Amino acid sequence: MSAATVPASAPIDVSGTRRIAFGRLVRVELRKLVDTRASRWLLIVIGGVTLLIILAVLVLGKQDDRTFDTFLGAAGGLQGFFLPLLPIMLVTSEWGQRTALTTFTLVPSRARVIAAKLVASVAVGIAAIALAFVLASIGTALGGAADPWSGVVPGDFWKFALLETLGILQGFGFALLFLNTAVAIVVFLVLPNVFSAVANLWSKMHAAAPWVDPGTAQQPLFLRGAMTGDEWAHIAVSGAIWILLPLVVGLVRVLRAEVK
Repeated sequence: MSAATVPASAPIDVSGTRRIAFGRLVRVELRKLVDTRASRWLLIVIGGVTLLIILAVLVLGKQDDRTFDTFLGAAGGLQGFFLPLLPIMLVTSEWGQRTALTTFTLVPSRARVIAAKLVASVAVGIAAIALAFVLASIGTALGGAADPWSGVVPGDFWKFALLETLGILQGFGFALLFLNTAVAIVVFLVLPNVFSAVANLWSKMHAAAPWVDPGTAQQPLFLRGAMTGDEWAHIAVSGAIWILLPLVVGLVRVLRAEVK
């Protein structure tokens, strides 16, 4: 008696399958920002601490100090610390939780996945910046200062948003570069501050500091008034070193890395 043979199944043709829309990829990455316990709590902390710092200035600050600049500066300083942690966790969690294999199997184009993560990170950052603007405006209206809006111009809003966005992009670049949550966070928080301290304390670095130190280069973004061409050039060059370079090297690493 001969064994029955099972006919080989025809290969599945997926050539006509439509590629997943980029907008859907962004929505998926936005969902990842709230699906995990760590990222969810980080979002809660960002929103809650922003509100608390506004209330602290409103209750504890002197009446003449309750200006829009004071409220926005207090909220922005805190957000500048926490917001870059979001893209770090969004990128590195794929490797730390070993979900990269599933992600890149469903979407083989790794560059599109990384681009979606970047768009999602910036979108959440913009939402947080908008929250800071709204809460700072409410605090200013309730503060009772004599002239709380003095000197505020539309350019100040753009400079604040740019400052926060640069931090998000830098965190994203460090995440791609290291692909490890703890290492990326520690290096992101420590290395730029140490470099900035050395650049400002070492006399031989004073001339080069605006070009190579992001902390020095971004100082004009904290100040009122229009920026000069040299100041914009400082931001561009330091950004190329601390943001663009990690992004490019990290992207190459992700595109070539073996996913396990």
